[in-house]
Amino acid sequence: QVQLVESGGGLVQPGGSLRLSCAASGSIRSINDMGWYRQAPGKERELVVRIDNSGRTDYADSVKGRFFISRDYAKNTVYLRMNSLKPEDTAVYYCYADLRSVDDYSYRDYWGQGTQVTVSA
Repeated sequence: QVQLVESGGGLVQPGGSLRLSCAASGSIRSINDMGWYRQAPGKERELVVRIDNSGRTDYADSVKGRFFISRDYAKNTVYLRMNSLKPEDTAVYYCYADLRSVDDYSYRDYWGQGTQVTVSA
């Protein structure tokens, strides 16, 4: 069993900051990418940012320069620091990991339960 547990969402005023965390645990053999997607009401889920095993990152244009991802490889944990938040950042944020568990024959995506981020005055 593999679990991704997120924390850190909430309500913040425009211009504020939040930090999300996501820890992967369980019978993990190895992890490739980890990252974050988000889904706003009435919209499709979109990639926010991902980080690979080499530390290379891939940010959505809408968050470049405001959001910053980091990863603790020893703890299988990824963090998302979100600065200068805007109302359009309001969404449910989902953590994912492209990993292989001891029961998997190949890598596949695992997802967290999602955490709500609301940016409003």
